Amino acid sequence: MSASPSALSDTLWSQLSEFVAERIGLHFPPERRDDLKRGLTSAAVEFGFADVAVCAEWLLSAALTKAQIQQLAGHLTVGETYFFREKKAFDVLAGSVLPEMIRSRRNGELRLRIWSAACCTGEEAYSLAMLLDQVIPDLPDWQVTILATDINERFLQKAIAGVYGEWSFREVRAGFKERYFERTGDGRYSILPEIRKRITFAHLNLVEDVYPSLATDTNAMDVIFCRNVLMYFTLPQARKVMRNLRRALVEDGWLVVSPSEGSQAFFSRFVPVNFPGVILYQRDDSKVRTDQRRPPEPRGETDEFILPAFETLLPGVPPMPAGLPTEPTLVPPPEAPSQPEAALTPFALVASFYQQGRYAETTDLLLASFAADEAPDPQAFSLLARALANQGKLADALAWCDRWIAADKLNSSGHYLRAVVLQEIGDNEPAGRSLQRAIYLDPDFVLAHFALGNLARKCGRVHEGDKHLTNALQLVRLRQTNDLLPESDGLTAGGLTEIISSILDLQTTP
Repeated sequence: MSASPSALSDTLWSQLSEFVAERIGLHFPPERRDDLKRGLTSAAVEFGFADVAVCAEWLLSAALTKAQIQQLAGHLTVGETYFFREKKAFDVLAGSVLPEMIRSRRNGELRLRIWSAACCTGEEAYSLAMLLDQVIPDLPDWQVTILATDINERFLQKAIAGVYGEWSFREVRAGFKERYFERTGDGRYSILPEIRKRITFAHLNLVEDVYPSLATDTNAMDVIFCRNVLMYFTLPQARKVMRNLRRALVEDGWLVVSPSEGSQAFFSRFVPVNFPGVILYQRDDSKVRTDQRRPPEPRGETDEFILPAFETLLPGVPPMPAGLPTEPTLVPPPEAPSQPEAALTPFALVASFYQQGRYAETTDLLLASFAADEAPDPQAFSLLARALANQGKLADALAWCDRWIAADKLNSSGHYLRAVVLQEIGDNEPAGRSLQRAIYLDPDFVLAHFALGNLARKCGRVHEGDKHLTNALQLVRLRQTNDLLPESDGLTAGGLTEIISSILDLQTTP
């Protein structure tokens, strides 16, 4: 079956472009109409239409399901990528940013969280996993999270399978494939299971879905890669995405974008830091900046953690040169927009700070209020624990969860939040017990069932995990689509339904 786009009027193309921007977040201005035509022509065939105009009219008038929206997105997004693409960003990560994080955390929590947002077919996420394998010699001792998300489920299926052809290796050196891949019978390469298991793949629409969120593990990230995706968004959508990604970073966390996307229209709330050949963007919540920040110092040759094999396996990662720029161009983040704070109650004011991603201020205000109140509201413990977790202060967050439970033992939410924090620490067994306790206290606690399913799958018990996820799906479908779920950071029943359905649909083995 073939379909022709020639019959579509300019008006219909414009309406279709607006529809795609609103429902999927992809921007097709007039100069990219040919790209939209190619995608729609391909989608029409899958939807069973011989005529593209009829397919376009159907898309604009039908009540499309989530699966149909995802099918359409699969034809409109581009899957061109390869391992260590735009390698200068990986050079800087390996030679400067990660070593500084590693050094600073060796006397505390050995914890690192990275998000590949818009991961496409997985090469970027696997590149990050292999890079960590090179720069952290005691990696098994660390609690490492690598989250990889994309809107295109076809891409995610390929990413989970982890099987690639020669074209994906066009910028890697000899020895790379032999170390991290196994040759398949058809001449392709399958990534080793120990690398594959380090990554969690999930469906996420950067424009529509709620993040950061403890429920979906999209919070407290140290590094976020969001490359070659902003070009597909309208300016308001791109700004919204950047606001949310900034909130998903810990203080001093790093955002990595494509060099072609480095517009201050998107990153006014970040501090740009110039490295040789690339600019990274850092979250810095300071309202007044008087220092001229330098990039983290590169590793010296005497660093005990330097690995000679790193330079030979990755595509041309040299030691970082001496004499990094001493005065990178900095753009101080503007003041937060003024709020009618005088009209808010004290707790509502703190909650508004939390919603804006002002987690440090949320923490300070709550701690000050607790010091002045002999019997604080236990619900405020929840907000404090969340604010601390979103700053990566997990030990403190856990302590306040325990205080919340001590003050209100029968509140299932306290046990749920404790379990989420324990999972981030890597204590899976006590996390599971806390989730079971939450479900015992509230058998209809949707997010507890959801978290228990994810935990079981993470521990390799896929069948058990799917049973818990199915229970969560049955419970959430009893709610109205727009109902906000308790303890979810704004996730709706409809949103969780889509997330669970996507998890169950995605293959978990190659």
